[in-house]
Amino acid sequence: MDPKPVGLCPRRTVRGRPRATSDRHDPCARCGRNIPRLAATWPEGRLCFTCYFNAVHTHGTCPACLQDRLLPGPPNADGHPTCVACAEIPYDFHCQRCNVEAAHHRGRLCARCALRDGLHDLLGGEPNQPALAGLVDALCVDDRPESIIVWKRSAKVQELLRTLGDGTIPVTHEGLDTVPGKPTEHLRAILQHHGLLPQRDQYLPRFEQWIDAKLAGLPDDVGQPVRHFATWHHLRRIRAKAAAGASTRGPVHSAKQEITETVKFLLWLHETYQRTAATCTQQDVDEWIASGPTTRSAIRTFFVVATKTRLNTTVTVQHRSATTSPSLSQDQRLAWIHELLTGTSESLPYRVAGMLLLLYAQPLVRVVALPTSIISNSENGMTIALGTHPTDVPEPFASTIWQHLASRPNLRTGAGSNNPWLFPSTLAGRHLHPGTAMDRLRSLGVNLLGARNRAIGELVLQCPPSLVAEALGYSPQVAFLHATKAAEPWARYAGRRISSP
Repeated sequence: MDPKPVGLCPRRTVRGRPRATSDRHDPCARCGRNIPRLAATWPEGRLCFTCYFNAVHTHGTCPACLQDRLLPGPPNADGHPTCVACAEIPYDFHCQRCNVEAAHHRGRLCARCALRDGLHDLLGGEPNQPALAGLVDALCVDDRPESIIVWKRSAKVQELLRTLGDGTIPVTHEGLDTVPGKPTEHLRAILQHHGLLPQRDQYLPRFEQWIDAKLAGLPDDVGQPVRHFATWHHLRRIRAKAAAGASTRGPVHSAKQEITETVKFLLWLHETYQRTAATCTQQDVDEWIASGPTTRSAIRTFFVVATKTRLNTTVTVQHRSATTSPSLSQDQRLAWIHELLTGTSESLPYRVAGMLLLLYAQPLVRVVALPTSIISNSENGMTIALGTHPTDVPEPFASTIWQHLASRPNLRTGAGSNNPWLFPSTLAGRHLHPGTAMDRLRSLGVNLLGARNRAIGELVLQCPPSLVAEALGYSPQVAFLHATKAAEPWARYAGRRISSP
């Protein structure tokens, strides 16, 4: 029988990672730190759990025997780790089921086989449904099955998998809607990413539920016109966008604000003057808007619809235009560029997102939805395709982007490493939520709108607005508006590529 690392015993089934507590405080043979938890004793000496874990998750070509296999052995003179045989480690790491050479997670089973057994236990055996069988396969081919094992330890995840396995919840969007929560949405994202469920807009169902909750308990004089407004104006428009494959996040956000402000106004009107949307006067609207925050002007759309439907044809609400346009100074912009390039105030993905805002005037709503395919390497260096033609990426920002591409987070979420987004989400196959990036950069003190206004203002000083618009994905009208504000209108220009400052 092969000698075994401490804590690994093939005679019984061991749940979880192999581990043992060390009753000695000898230093680890690799890292030199005292060993709080002994993982293995190999010819080189005693190993701590961290060094052992890294060793049994290293694969490649052994520099001694030139075989492609697990490389848990200590590095040779050139710094390359070696295989089990060449390092003379007296343990066989082959899985007794699949024969893959990998770390043993349960007895002599690798983590992948142990994960499959655990999923089958929760689902009540090997599933017959194609969707559930595909789900098991999708989870078990993940690059790091250990992360899926940790995920399924959650009591909520286990209950969800059991109810899916016994048929209490059908494996459909409608079935998953009956169990709201993060575990459900994560599972839904995995099923959609692998084609086991049809793609469905993630914001539309929530918006439909939000409308019902928002209007529950309102007086009929308030709830009836608002429901008509929410359903026949906003919901119909958002459903059409979802059917066309367009993003509905922005329209849903805008619709919620307009519906909320309309409810507030009609409740105030009902309680203060005992009037309804049909009997509302121009004076009522003017009083409401003048006595509160600027968000109250969001009731304008309701009265536009009310005029079209003949509910109220006497009230008009003027379109509100912003009186100020926030902007950073150029010195502030350059200071933030330097901080995000060289500082450690935020993690790499959010620093890259901030640089795309500060250098290329890209709103974060668009930044988080950028695919990796927009980045390319030409003979002149890196380029990024934000508009109709590629734009140069200067150093050292180009190196920062390459570093980010090589270490994108959230690739072990059941989707595998083929996530197409530059900023992957924790949900399989989806990109980072824009609110997350906004909150992280705002917490640093970055004025997002001011940074974008300054960035595009500086770019239209360097190049013709039409060219800037084409390169960055803006409309010509917006680019010329910023050029006018910068007092640098361009009547003619010679086409050329733009580069960042």
